[in-house]
This record gives sequence, C-alpha cells and structure tokens, in this order.
Amino acid sequence: MSEQTHRSDPRILGRRTLQRDHRRLADLLRPGMRVLDVGCGTGAITAGIAKKVGPEGDVVGIDRDESLLALAKREHQSIGNLSFENGDVLSLNVDGRFDIVTAARVLQWISEPDHAIRRMKRAAKTGGRLVVLDFNHEDNSWLPEPPAEFGRFYGAFLEWRAVNNWSNRMADRLPELFCAAGIEDVRVHVDDETAQRGDPDFFDAAAIWSHVMESLGPQIVAAGFLAEKDRFLAEEQYQRFVEITLQRQTLAMKTVEAVVG
Repeated sequence: MSEQTHRSDPRILGRRTLQRDHRRLADLLRPGMRVLDVGCGTGAITAGIAKKVGPEGDVVGIDRDESLLALAKREHQSIGNLSFENGDVLSLNVDGRFDIVTAARVLQWISEPDHAIRRMKRAAKTGGRLVVLDFNHEDNSWLPEPPAEFGRFYGAFLEWRAVNNWSNRMADRLPELFCAAGIEDVRVHVDDETAQRGDPDFFDAAAIWSHVMESLGPQIVAAGFLAEKDRFLAEEQYQRFVEITLQRQTLAMKTVEAVVG
C-alpha cells in the first residue's frame, strides 16, 4: 500500500491543541511565518498555528480526507490567515514556500514515509525547518497493565498496522528518514504524552483507545486479525479499566526536527 487507507476519528483529532499536543512546534513558531501542516485533520492544531504566527503569517493545512476538511473549514472559517486544501503528502508538489513544514501523527499511517519526507523537504524554503511528531506504538504503556481483552485488541492493532507496512516505531525511524533525504543536523525530542489519574483531561486522554476500537476496530476485524466478539469485549473491559483501575497512560512519542539546507 502506498497511501493512507484508514479513517481518522474526528473525536480524537478535535480535542488536540497546539500547546499540549505539538509542543516543540509551538516553541518554534514566530509571527509572520508561513507554515504547511501536513495531515491537518479537523484543523485543531492548525488553527493554533495560525493564531501563533499572527495575521502577518500564513498557514495552509492539507489532508486527503474531505470529511475532515469540511469540519476544519466550518470550525475555523473565521481565521483569516488560515486555509485548508485537499492533498496527499505523497503527491505534494510545492517548491520552497514555507518556513516550517510539519506533520503530527501522520507518517505512522503511510507505507512510504521516505517519499513523504522528501516531498515535505521540497516544500520548505532554504533555511526552513521540518518538524515531525510521531508515535512509537510498541512502547505505549499503561499502569497497571490493562485487561487481557484489551491486550488482545492492541496486539491485533499492531499486527494490522504492520501488514499494511505502517511502522509501529515511526518515531525511531524518523532520524534515518531525514538523513536519507539529505537533511542533516537532525534533532530529536522525547515528547511522550502522559495522562495521570487526577489530571483534568485524564478521561478524555484515556478515551483515545475506546475511539480507536470503535472506529478502526471494524477494519481490524474485517481483515481477520480479531473476532468481533473479542473487539466488543475489549472495548467493554477497557472502559471499565479506565473508570476504575487505570492510573497512568503513556503514549510514546518523539519530535524530530532539522533545518533544510
């Protein structure tokens, strides 16, 4: 497979913010910058980028999913320096326009991330910056251990991803992909997302896997990696686990950045 085929859940995308969910990028943004956000989804983070660069800046969000773009345009239509376009990073054809080209949690869904990085590099101006945030799904953890029913679902999730050639350790692959694209002086930042019981957004953060089981679970079942009854049990037991037992969830993530020469 050479392109993303899953459908992202707008409930997951819509709760994200620039400051909380793309922290390194937030630190790099300055007024007047031109920024391209690849795989912008519902535009929740993209809108934060536009506000940070101010009216003298310019921000473009692209996504291949028209339904998500419709939500983005409707929700953020009042932001004058922000536009959304239908586009796939694998066919991105932009030359040297942007101060920053970024993608957050996007390359994990692409079977040709090397091609995506080269396209993103081409879109950045000389002296511009690539900033890519992604998961190491194999390192995600829960304290205490989640129920066995969820463990079976999560194993099936990882297998399904691997068969589609979507890396379960994309964050760790990013530095070599940057280097292979001729991008030097690569910097890596550990950006794990931790939800601790008692945090104001604990239940919203932990609900990500309930949404994944609901939205992607049917595809995993249809592909033969899990029985529907096991998906249902996993969702039921995980919700109970979050309500009563879960103390801390850690999503293993890294941001990789470099200046384009």
